[in-house]
Amino acid sequence: MPKLKTNKGAAKRFKITGTGKVKRRKAGMRHILTSKTKSVKRTLGKPALISKTHEDSIKKMLH
Repeated sequence: MPKLKTNKGAAKRFKITGTGKVKRRKAGMRHILTSKTKSVKRTLGKPALISKTHEDSIKKMLH
């Protein structure tokens, strides 16, 4: 039985936490930052978790 290959695009974007959840970065921190408030930029810099609906498919890509 052949093994599944890791999806390299997904591997660069997502990390699995110690408890098994999938961590991601938020969009919107690349450019046009002058028009965004400090609080918005601070929130966008923090990592977020993937929703339960997408979790299984992304885990499959990473294994």
